[in-house]
Amino acid sequence: MSSATGYGTQPAHEGKTKNWLSKVFRLNRAGVNWPRAVLFLDVALVPMIVFWAIGHEQYLLSALFGLMFAALADPGGGYGHRASHIALFALMGAGVTALGFAIGGEAWGWLTLAAFGVTLAAGLAVAFGVRRFVNALLLNIWFIVTVGLSYGLHQDARITDHTWGQVLAWSGGAALWIVLTFAEWLIRGRRDLPQPFTELPGDTSRKKLTGPVAVFAVIRALVIAGAFALAFGLDLSHGYWIPIAAIVAMKPSLEQATLVSLQRLSGALIGALAAALLLLLPAGETGIRLFAMERGLEVVALILLMHGIGIRFLNYALYCAAIAAGVLILTDLPQPTDYAAEGYRVLWTLCGAGMGVLVMLLAGLLSQHTARTANPRA
Repeated sequence: MSSATGYGTQPAHEGKTKNWLSKVFRLNRAGVNWPRAVLFLDVALVPMIVFWAIGHEQYLLSALFGLMFAALADPGGGYGHRASHIALFALMGAGVTALGFAIGGEAWGWLTLAAFGVTLAAGLAVAFGVRRFVNALLLNIWFIVTVGLSYGLHQDARITDHTWGQVLAWSGGAALWIVLTFAEWLIRGRRDLPQPFTELPGDTSRKKLTGPVAVFAVIRALVIAGAFALAFGLDLSHGYWIPIAAIVAMKPSLEQATLVSLQRLSGALIGALAAALLLLLPAGETGIRLFAMERGLEVVALILLMHGIGIRFLNYALYCAAIAAGVLILTDLPQPTDYAAEGYRVLWTLCGAGMGVLVMLLAGLLSQHTARTANPRA
């Protein structure tokens, strides 16, 4: 009777909304790894204390990303195998860091050209195995972050920033992970160990670089180059969030791209609101109280990053929220911004995610058209 009278039912669009929300915040409880998170916190305290001591907190983010990405790129196995692969990854990351911070103050055309080249190279890395493609994607994202950070630091005359310092900070963070793995290897009796992030693909077998794979790599590069042109050509406030959201959103399937975009947007919104509230705490403070509040917020940012590491495979939206809040706090403390900046970041995240989903939609339609043309009887 309820179905006949309409009572006890809900509109179709409400059901679809709830279905998408359940997907966006669906929890994979098996993906929680607190020992890994605590390990990251213990190690990350080292560069934080070092930069507190020397008074150059503008280099802290590079050191933390070097540490975190080196851990993500760790292939596991024998120590020699691990150390050589992490060292190679760190060397490539140092080159990306140097490029990003060196050209951050250049004209938007050069930034766009560099973004196209880096993204294309990262996309074609799939020919060397899925694992190497994931590592290349990490460096691709880091390049976008470096350009955005460098662009902001160039506009702030109060902060002295050197490219060599950022490269040294990245390399130091990666080297710290190599030292940690050596200590772990000795403690565990020099036994081979699995990769620390077992959820990431470990396949390193060569793949044939087919036409569709190459075309998709070119499309990704064009989209990121277009996002760079939009962000830096129009001099958008915190516009580098557009290419970050776009590159994360471009997944093999449209449904996966849409889901990841919604999770990325939800996480960015939650993280931006949390960072804005926390950054209100030192407002109006001066002297020793301001110094203590800033150091305390850096510790809070580190704890947020630790939680991001721990829940990376629990839920991508919550992971994005924790990482975004931590990164925003570390970014805004050396160069304070107004609170409208958080709104801009969410807006540009929405734009970048929309670009990624739109490209995947067009790519899907094109592949369907190509399939029908090749097989007209289907």
